[in-house]
Amino acid sequence: MSSMFGKPRAGGERPPQSPLAECNVAILGCRGAGKSALTVKFLTKRFISEYDPNLEDTYTSEELVDQQPVLLKVMDTADQDGPGNCERYLCWASAFLVVYSINDRKSFEGCQSYLEVLALHARGCQRRYPVLLLGNKLDMEQYRQVPAAEGMSLASRFGCLFYEVSACQDFVGVQHVFHEAVREVRRQAERSLPVRPLFITEERPCPPVAMPVALPTRHGLASCTFNTLSTVNYKEIPSVAQAKLVTVKSSRAQSKRKAPTLTLLKGFKIF
Repeated sequence: MSSMFGKPRAGGERPPQSPLAECNVAILGCRGAGKSALTVKFLTKRFISEYDPNLEDTYTSEELVDQQPVLLKVMDTADQDGPGNCERYLCWASAFLVVYSINDRKSFEGCQSYLEVLALHARGCQRRYPVLLLGNKLDMEQYRQVPAAEGMSLASRFGCLFYEVSACQDFVGVQHVFHEAVREVRRQAERSLPVRPLFITEERPCPPVAMPVALPTRHGLASCTFNTLSTVNYKEIPSVAQAKLVTVKSSRAQSKRKAPTLTLLKGFKIF
């Protein structure tokens, strides 16, 4: 099953010498929330209603997210009634999808336990992991037990994104959620990059020039002097708050015609 899901998709081909960036996504939730249905819908665009609730597996797919290829690995977990032996995915995943069914309040209440475990894990390792709260089975709207406002409130409490989709009907929405998890991982990696200061070169005023040193005249030779030379140094870009706007009029400003004006920043030269 995993080998079938692992086939590369059209448009995601890459040169053999270019290794793909990897993104590991773990799907968490209580039994019956539709985790396996979401996984199969995303990987095959098909909906299958019956699964083995005790089956847990990891699938691989090459995706193209924002014109950037990525090797997406999806772990479809098989927890029974809540987070149990969660070390297997806490140390593996780079993003988490916490799923509940909108027509099953018990599955929604179970999501809070998962979110608490993830928050505790993030505090322990001092690293923020992207988490997405996902309300599934939107096609069962007439049997809804969990209002969308409650899902949004829970997501806001734990600082995660919130979506509602239907694994039965909506492939585009399901794909968007998985791709958004990849984007969040990329954004988190960009935030972790160190910031390098920017410098430009600028001529500084010459230091106080030393007084000319006159050599003594010997045997009728003319005296000569030595002066210091200016140097070029590095200086940080001046802050915008210190820059002043200056308006310079052309030499024809005295004529009756309107003279063109030029606006520039004080402290910079026009060549």
